[in-house]
Amino acid sequence: MKIIAFNGSPRKDWNTATLLQQALDGAVSQGAETELIHLYDLNFKGCISCFACKVKEGKSYGRCGVKDELQPLLKKVEEVDVMLLGSPIYFGNVSGEMRSLMERLLFPYLMYSKVDPRTLFPKKLHIGLVYTMNVPEEALKQVKYDELFQANENLFKRIFRGDVASLYSTDTYQFTDYTKVVADMFDFEAKTKRRQEIFPIDCRKAYEMGVKFGKMRE
Repeated sequence: MKIIAFNGSPRKDWNTATLLQQALDGAVSQGAETELIHLYDLNFKGCISCFACKVKEGKSYGRCGVKDELQPLLKKVEEVDVMLLGSPIYFGNVSGEMRSLMERLLFPYLMYSKVDPRTLFPKKLHIGLVYTMNVPEEALKQVKYDELFQANENLFKRIFRGDVASLYSTDTYQFTDYTKVVADMFDFEAKTKRRQEIFPIDCRKAYEMGVKFGKMRE
């Protein structure tokens, strides 16, 4: 079992990265081989609309034709059994780097055809989606984040045809020291208490997600 994880946060040791690492640790406990990629370390862009992936009998048909630091990782996705994607929610969506990855990862496999399934991905790939956000859980439907999460699940299931699971951590701790920033709309003590009591539960859920994926076989 091989698992690759993409961290769509600019921070390598905070909420999103921590949850992804917990999931990978859970998978390792089941004997899986894992790799964590930090997207902000890479020099790449989103889809440039060249349509090389759609040219009949073209050398890049069904594959992204852009040559940059992301390309070898896109190839590696076809070699793994599970892919984890983690991102903070910025202004109602995943981070810019994660969105760019999704464009480059998903669009080349999408067939503009009436043939079903309309995907060129060569096998089933199981997907884990991890989100972190400042929004409290009770407000998810109000800000329609639940619709975003469901739409992403549907999209990944359509392209990769495997199992898709989502995990989200709400009302997260954004700063190491709230007294040093202008953020008085938040209750610092409540944030700290949640960080101490709830985030460890989210970490355990991430670990359990990894264990589940680590046990999977196609």
